[in-house]
Amino acid sequence: MQPLLFGHLEAYLILALCLFALGLYGIISRPGFIGMLISVELILNGAGLNFIAFNTFLAPDKSVGQTFTLFIMGLAAAEAAICLSIAVAVYRHFRTTLTDELSQLRD
Repeated sequence: MQPLLFGHLEAYLILALCLFALGLYGIISRPGFIGMLISVELILNGAGLNFIAFNTFLAPDKSVGQTFTLFIMGLAAAEAAICLSIAVAVYRHFRTTLTDELSQLRD
């Protein structure tokens, strides 16, 4: 038996919206690079969930949404690798990853 809530497109869209909102809130409220990176991952996962939900319920070709989701997952992995390397480099130079304390980067 299929659960009642997750048989509809709207449930997936609400879940994706929650992921996007949590990610956006995390970017705004988190002072460190790692927290911001995790928040961006939440936003990308919300986008991937949207692609899969629209593909499952509306698209006649089921491979299009899966292809876009795989592309988003690859993009997220590349973004995480680049951001973590930048965070390590910033930490080695400044001994912190808090964005408020990195005002020297503006100059």
